[in-house]
Amino acid sequence: MLNLVSLIIGGIALVLAAIAFIPLIGWANWLIIPLAIIGFGIGVVSRENGGRNLNLAVILVGVVRLMIGGGII
Repeated sequence: MLNLVSLIIGGIALVLAAIAFIPLIGWANWLIIPLAIIGFGIGVVSRENGGRNLNLAVILVGVVRLMIGGGII
């Protein structure tokens, strides 16, 4: 059950991260990364790895996007 919750949170964060790739909306990653971290925490508690891995990928995509855009120096 926790894995499903983590997958749902990760799916929402992934869709929002895809939208944040549009120029001038990269600041949204500052909101998406904490959402994915919450999903990652829920995924760690569950027995399966799918939700955890999805949220980890979203976190990495968000951080790389912020680095490219100059949000993290």
